[in-house]
Amino acid sequence: MSEDDPRSSFRPAPGEIPTSPGVYRFSDRHGRVLYIGKAKNLRARLSNYFQPLRSIAPRTQRMLMLAARLDWTVVATDTESLVLEHTWITEFQPPFNVQFKDDKTYPYLAVTLRDEAPRLLVTRNEKIRGARYFGPYPKVWAVRETAALLQQVFPIRTCNDADYRRAVQTGRPCLAGQIGRCLGPCSGRISVEAHRERVNELVSFLSGGDVSYLRALQREMRTAAAEQRYEDAARLRDQTASVEHVMERNAVALPHDVDLDVFGLKSDELSAAAHQFIIRGGRIRGERSWIVDVELDGAPDTLLEQVVQSAYEGEREPPPEILVPTLPEGSAALEAALRARRPRGGRVRVRVPERGAKAQLMERATLNAGEHLLRHRMKRAADVTARTDALAELQRALGMTDAPLRIECIDVSHLHGSDVVASLVVFEDGLPAKGEYRKYRIERTSDDTDSIYQVVSRRAAQLRDAARSDDGSQTPPLRRYRERPQLLIVDGGAPQVAAARRALVEAGIDDVALAGVAKRLEELWLPEDDFPVILPRGSEALFLVQRLRDEAHRFAITFQRQRRSTAIASQLAEVPGLGPKRVRALLNHFGSVSRLRASTTAEIAAAPGVGPALAETVRAHLDRAARSSEPRESSAPTAKLEGEEGGSDAEGAVGG
Repeated sequence: MSEDDPRSSFRPAPGEIPTSPGVYRFSDRHGRVLYIGKAKNLRARLSNYFQPLRSIAPRTQRMLMLAARLDWTVVATDTESLVLEHTWITEFQPPFNVQFKDDKTYPYLAVTLRDEAPRLLVTRNEKIRGARYFGPYPKVWAVRETAALLQQVFPIRTCNDADYRRAVQTGRPCLAGQIGRCLGPCSGRISVEAHRERVNELVSFLSGGDVSYLRALQREMRTAAAEQRYEDAARLRDQTASVEHVMERNAVALPHDVDLDVFGLKSDELSAAAHQFIIRGGRIRGERSWIVDVELDGAPDTLLEQVVQSAYEGEREPPPEILVPTLPEGSAALEAALRARRPRGGRVRVRVPERGAKAQLMERATLNAGEHLLRHRMKRAADVTARTDALAELQRALGMTDAPLRIECIDVSHLHGSDVVASLVVFEDGLPAKGEYRKYRIERTSDDTDSIYQVVSRRAAQLRDAARSDDGSQTPPLRRYRERPQLLIVDGGAPQVAAARRALVEAGIDDVALAGVAKRLEELWLPEDDFPVILPRGSEALFLVQRLRDEAHRFAITFQRQRRSTAIASQLAEVPGLGPKRVRALLNHFGSVSRLRASTTAEIAAAPGVGPALAETVRAHLDRAARSSEPRESSAPTAKLEGEEGGSDAEGAVGG
């Protein structure tokens, strides 16, 4: 995309857009919303807007020519994205949207609890007095089909109020009652009290507290499929899908009398992102995201109080209820300060949601705060001027003669002292060079410093061999370690730096600067220095060091999880009766290796294709494997570079 293309000003960086469901908004330079859309996969959907202009529809081209900003909000399900899209289209009236500009709303399921004999109905009327609403639901067909199914499972009144009153006065059931389609009290088959109990069971089911009916449908579907009654199985499958649509939680739609604000917060050591959902009339009417600096010794409570108070500066009026992720110690004083900003007075309650739709809204706000923090960090990392300043500042702080154009960072990861692995990540010109990442297996080690010594020794040997080959005294080594770093960073303080320094000295490497980064404050420890180098808070150099440390930690953790998953799959393959497909199904059922290892025999037996006898065999095999893998006394330390041992291709284990 050329610089003359107007889309270049708001095109997100590669990898910046999440793959989650969500709603996106294009706005012009004046802040007016031009278009609102939803997507099951935001990254896949938004990439269509940055194709060559000639392949885009003329109407979309005109919208993109006017656009100056692209924003998105992440939600949990496609249903939530549909409802949020509808809410915002009716709220902002974007000129390039065609659908949802009228006053039509999504349908609800309503139970008229105020009536003597409540009934279940599908309605778009949001103001039925005394009714309990469920929804809204974007798929009308699923609502109508499920309402009919629910009438069969929870047989309650289906007739309208006029027919019900006439039947009660005359003592004769309505036509629906006579043919058995209406089982209200007027039919004479059930009392008012028993009918009310059925209604309460229906409300419990729709509230998500009772899933027995859904499980019964699923059992019938599996039974029909096993008996090769495929038409019945297909019908039950469709019924199950309809019920699941209705039972799907929808956190972006609350009761119409709810007015509140939700604050999500996500932070690292340097910055924090706040995300605010503005709920009025039970719907998300707006949102805000902003970045705040994190003080060195600042408590999370203080940061949260600052975020909430800054949200209502100026003429912004706080609502009666404010949801926060954690309750600050000075919550009473905070509530008093917010009450003073309400022109008509009234209470303001600050609280932490514990369950239900409000707790799910808090999860969505926190998720969007994390996305905003990620975008902030990626934009900062992509700034050429900022990267140049970071390298120059790091050069001055560490007393280097040249700027560290290539920096390597090593991190060690283990699980309670076992399964020790290490990672080496590379940044060139302040950006990750993921093709240069390497993984290490550490077979035997005594502690963290010994692990650092092993990995640095292996890296130093490659640097030494590369230097010898440049002098023509040795056959040129493989290319992957030929580039020489100006700076090597290890994760840890003075002991880890001393171990790395010893490895470099033994290899005769004296032209690579060395530093260790402590996790809590990002202090930089240099060899033979009694005090660390403290970089200024908010500096570009500190931001670069933090990114290096985090990337090395992420890469090491990912490698360790891969090894654990591969190891347990290999162990399970030894169990008689467990083939590759059953092993994959078992791991997918539990979702993680740790959950499988912690599961009981009964839980394993509930997995697809695993019965009680096989479950006992699997449990016994896992117990034996756990006992055999308990840590033993370490012997001579060795470190293996993944993909290099055993004479295999030394270019293996390229990570990233």
